[in-house]
Amino acid sequence: MQAVIQQHDDGAQLSVEHLSQGFQVAVSILKKWQATTEQMAAILGVSTATINRAKNKSNVKLSRDQVERASYVLNIHAGLRTLFDNPENVYGFVHKKNNNPFFNGRTPFSLMVEGSMANLYEVFKRIDGLRGARW
Repeated sequence: MQAVIQQHDDGAQLSVEHLSQGFQVAVSILKKWQATTEQMAAILGVSTATINRAKNKSNVKLSRDQVERASYVLNIHAGLRTLFDNPENVYGFVHKKNNNPFFNGRTPFSLMVEGSMANLYEVFKRIDGLRGARW
């Protein structure tokens, strides 16, 4: 029997294994964004040891905050894949300077690395907005 660590409002239950798999995908995306282990840890709100366990495909126990952070990384990546066909843009966009409000000449990646959940949300919101999503 799989241990349930989170139950969603719709009653769906996610096991440690399922959440770990999603977290491992988020780590893989961050690796493609050329993040160091320390940067991954800052973005995802975990220790470097947790990042290393995820890289080794081991299960990791995550808090609701950490699951949400991984979800933002997955959704930012999904948005970029929708916007761009070229892998160089999908994985390079986060390192491009952006002069729009909120970014003010900074890159999405530099804002995410600060480790703030608010920054992750704002980066997601702006990329999602490029897809024409409605809030």
